[in-house]
Amino acid sequence: MTAGRWFAPAAGLATALVVGFLTLPVLAIFLDTGPGRLLDSLGDESAQEALRLSLRTTTIAMALILVVGTPAAWFLATRRFPGRALVVTLVELPLVLPPAVAGIALLAAVGPSGILGGALEDAGIALALETAGVVVALTFVAAPFYVRQAMASFEALEPTLLDASRTLGASEARTFARVALPNAVPGLSAGGALALGRALGEFGATLMFAGSFEGITQTMPLAIYAQFSTDFEGALALSAVLVAISAALLLGVKAAGARR
Repeated sequence: MTAGRWFAPAAGLATALVVGFLTLPVLAIFLDTGPGRLLDSLGDESAQEALRLSLRTTTIAMALILVVGTPAAWFLATRRFPGRALVVTLVELPLVLPPAVAGIALLAAVGPSGILGGALEDAGIALALETAGVVVALTFVAAPFYVRQAMASFEALEPTLLDASRTLGASEARTFARVALPNAVPGLSAGGALALGRALGEFGATLMFAGSFEGITQTMPLAIYAQFSTDFEGALALSAVLVAISAALLLGVKAAGARR
């Protein structure tokens, strides 16, 4: 069989293996969770509180990421300056940090005894073991996913569009708002979906930096972990809820980007 004949079946087999490997564990959660157990988990007050906290902190974190990360990505995508490669590497570094290391890093930076801990305490700001700390942890681990994708989206824009806008007298701010953003929406939506999924599923950094206190810092992933050792079926049910919510939000973000 020639290379041209065997490559397509081999690629198809590889695709089937990848899809099966990545899909089966997710499907298993729903197959092992009965509808009754799932409804019972939804009726549990602690689960509802964890879900509300996850959605609230993720929403705040995503707002911060979009508001600050979008212009930052534009700046890094359109500027060439000494040390740019180092700056981009530092922005991407949290992508590869182990979750526990990310939590320790946050404690060392903005914890009570951290580099900025004294200044934050003097300003009356408490982050560690507080709900605000959850937002900080989610933002830290999720922001690089958005910023990196946003940079790629801005770099991929047709340069003639930007040049034409500037030639017609538009300022950089107007070019950014009226030309760059609308044309980069699909890529920005993809980055937002990645960051959203990462924030919803964040576990390690949140646990290390903010702890797991019901109603204060216990998000859905932490609630699942808390139930794992005592009620595996309950943990499965909460996992199914989180998977469903994550999938719905990601599909919604992608659909909005596709329509735009």
